[in-house]
Amino acid sequence: MSRKCSKTGKKTSAGNNRSKSMRATKRTFKPNLQVKRVYDPETGEYKKAKVSTSFLRTLAKRLQEGKRA
Repeated sequence: MSRKCSKTGKKTSAGNNRSKSMRATKRTFKPNLQVKRVYDPETGEYKKAKVSTSFLRTLAKRLQEGKRA
């Protein structure tokens, strides 16, 4: 499975490390992914999903408001 959020689509991106002398070397920025059990109200069962932590915060907020994910 790729390093990609199943809900938001966040994935590894590229950039530069910058030293004090402003020398640039390539690096990667990886999303903070967690494997979580997410409840699916349509089927009534839990499914494992690889989601970013920012989506988990959004999901918690939506569930608190009574909205669907």
